[in-house]
Amino acid sequence: MSSLTMYSTPWCGYCHRLKGQLDREGIAYEVVDIEQVPEAAAIVEQVNGGNQTVPTLVFADGSAQTNPSLAQIKEKLASLA
Repeated sequence: MSSLTMYSTPWCGYCHRLKGQLDREGIAYEVVDIEQVPEAAAIVEQVNGGNQTVPTLVFADGSAQTNPSLAQIKEKLASLA
């Protein structure tokens, strides 16, 4: 089970880059396509002031980051460990 969910779209370049970085670091994550899952789009909008900005990451504690760097993600995951 991953402690991180990435809300994404298939055409998002930033999302593809971040997925590659997470894969290289061995960080487990779940991907949810906001174009296929309307409830996911609503979550992203709630976190981003009504905008469907991706990648939006939601962590196990319910906190979120939008278009974070790999370093920010690793720092957050370490704080949750």
